[in-house]
Amino acid sequence: MNQVAVVTGAGSGVGQAIALKLAEQNWQVVLVGRRAASLLKTIELGRDKSKFHMIPCDVSDEQAVNAMAAEVLKRYGTVQVLVNGAGTNVPQRALPVLSGDNHRHIINVNLNGAFYCAQAFLPSMRKQASGTIVNIVSDAALAAILRAGPSYVMSKFGMRGLTQAINGEERDKGIRACAILPGEIDTPMMELRPAMPPPEARKQMLQPEDVAECVMLAINLPPRAVIEELVVRPTRDKFVPAVS
Repeated sequence: MNQVAVVTGAGSGVGQAIALKLAEQNWQVVLVGRRAASLLKTIELGRDKSKFHMIPCDVSDEQAVNAMAAEVLKRYGTVQVLVNGAGTNVPQRALPVLSGDNHRHIINVNLNGAFYCAQAFLPSMRKQASGTIVNIVSDAALAAILRAGPSYVMSKFGMRGLTQAINGEERDKGIRACAILPGEIDTPMMELRPAMPPPEARKQMLQPEDVAECVMLAINLPPRAVIEELVVRPTRDKFVPAVS
């Protein structure tokens, strides 16, 4: 039987790395993202193109998410894994320059998008009495990180809460949720920062493949076990205080 995973934000960065890793482990992977061209690039990077099916979709649009889920379930009949990897930020992110429109955009993509996708696939997971939902959160959900901006921090606190709520309500139905809380990752989202870190700093950061390995750990554990939260940071992380 085919194992089917849906990955949002699959056109670049962490979502792309997760999709490629799943395909390497013989999963059928549904690539979800706003831009078809980016999803095609992910397919081009895969060794076996037959493992992928792409559905362009803006996860901040609830109706579009429901249509995407209906297409997935019609095609495959079932989904074992949902990875909420879509995320965004804006350069004008500090409170003095943060607009209402930008705030709503960040919340809609990061938090509401994860909620819409979970709600779209949970009924089929309940029916099969199994399923894993992995939310790519951030260590900004542990304590506000100023460089991330308040809207991003709020969205990630919300994603962490969503993960806890899914576990609280759904674990007796065989469904588990995992929040991956990475530190700084060298992804294209770095280009949205007000000031880009220098190349030498980016080399010290986590790479998308590192986060993909964490996701596979959460997915590949026996169904009796759940990683509720996993914090992963760069080994050389200047934001983690040293022990004296």
